[in-house]
Amino acid sequence: MKTIYVTGYRAHELGIFNEKHPGIPVIKKALYNNLYSLCEEGLEWVVISGQLGVEGWTAEIVTELKEHFPNLKYSVITPFLEQEKNWNEHKQVQYKRILENADFVTSVTKRPYEAPWQFTEKDKFIIGNTDGMLLLYDEDNEASPKYVLNLAIKYMENNEYELLRINAYDLQIVAEEMQRENW
Repeated sequence: MKTIYVTGYRAHELGIFNEKHPGIPVIKKALYNNLYSLCEEGLEWVVISGQLGVEGWTAEIVTELKEHFPNLKYSVITPFLEQEKNWNEHKQVQYKRILENADFVTSVTKRPYEAPWQFTEKDKFIIGNTDGMLLLYDEDNEASPKYVLNLAIKYMENNEYELLRINAYDLQIVAEEMQRENW
């Protein structure tokens, strides 16, 4: 797999409202472990859409991984222009950092927000231009990632596409490993 779309929950969907939340290191470690393995297998590009939460943490992880894998790159492909326009100042600062560290940035619709269809078009575009997806999503905690999951499953009916998942059980395993390492 050369390119992967990494997505999942937005921070607020996980009840995470600040950077000191104890779940963030667990999520980042799970993302790191998966992406590190993929890099060892030849991963070249990570694609995100710039949402804060799983995608923002992914940008941080890719930046870290570049120390071990200097050819690794990430792109931010937003659904529309100025997606951060109505975010608070703190979130805008985080978003700006994500964009500044990206190797490529573009917008699917090349215009400001108009309607929810832009999110669907963004997901279809990214799925159609990547080899697979790493999705942090647990079906017991239904939220926005279910839409991209459904699009990926539909795409896989007629196309070769790899779907990798991180669920609540996977995060529990990572949390337990991290706890053992800190003893």
